[in-house]
Amino acid sequence: MEYDYIIVGSGLASIMFAEQLRLHNKSFIVISNRSQQASVVASGLYNPVVLKRFTATWNAATHLEKAIPKYAALEQLLVLKLDYVLPIHRVFNSVKEQNNWFLACDKPLLGKFLNPELLTNKNPSVKAPFGFGEVNHTGRIDTQSLIESYREFLLKRNQFREETFEYNDLIETTEGVEYHDINAKHIVFNEGFGIHKNPYFKYLPLEGTKGELITIQAPTLKLEFILKSSIFVIPMESDHYLVGSTYEWTDKTNNPTQEAKTELLEKLERLIDCEFEVVDQRAGIRPTVVDRRPLVGQHPNHKHMYVLNGLGTRGVLVAPSMAEALYDSIENDTPLPEEIDIRRFA
Repeated sequence: MEYDYIIVGSGLASIMFAEQLRLHNKSFIVISNRSQQASVVASGLYNPVVLKRFTATWNAATHLEKAIPKYAALEQLLVLKLDYVLPIHRVFNSVKEQNNWFLACDKPLLGKFLNPELLTNKNPSVKAPFGFGEVNHTGRIDTQSLIESYREFLLKRNQFREETFEYNDLIETTEGVEYHDINAKHIVFNEGFGIHKNPYFKYLPLEGTKGELITIQAPTLKLEFILKSSIFVIPMESDHYLVGSTYEWTDKTNNPTQEAKTELLEKLERLIDCEFEVVDQRAGIRPTVVDRRPLVGQHPNHKHMYVLNGLGTRGVLVAPSMAEALYDSIENDTPLPEEIDIRRFA
């Protein structure tokens, strides 16, 4: 079988790269055993501001400009609601934080995202005596529904194989690669933390950071925004809320833990004052990089092999622009920005 591309992995990065190929009429097949859970368990939050320090995230405006239309197009393609636009209300813990917020509002990169007006808390179920700062152009992408629906879309087109990729069976040729019954011009690895098993790209300094979320049902909470303090509380349907997230650097399993649940509940009880019930808990390993920038580009010794990885905690925001950058690099010889090109670790 002849293809332009093999894509290994089926998370958010894979979907965005597959969309680049589909929109440019390139043939491809996706191979994945769905073992990596980072995209599935992600909160899906897109937010252009670092709310701990009131600074703009890396290339925030550019990433946001590319991302929102991509998710809108996927909603049409899959006939599915994905983008839930909601402002973030950052809880202030002191007058000093309020003043820092006002200073941040005057910065050129933040002015379009931050509301300079101090918001008073009117929700009796929320503990916020110093009020909120509001962040706009934010929301949640339903990444779990996106991944499941896109997989079904590919299955119907015979473009998805649910199996473990066997690296030993990959053969590089002068024209591309061979894998079992597949011949392709290029192969792109989008494996998240699974890159550590990849003999071609495991040299890259990708660290795994475990994150856990809980889902609660709180009928009297009635949030109409995303609540952010030391954790976030994201409204979903039927009085359900996503609460997260934790950061664990030693445990590299996808198993939920009691320690993370306890941590989230302690922080939640300092933030809200109402009855709630925990109905779910999820865990996954975020693919984070030592310099907090994605890993994109061509293998230094295998010219038909590429990687798209390391999107970290901002995957929903940066995945569309990173996929576009890799596609343009392969097909149009457009140089990758140095800050994302894997050659920085050669």
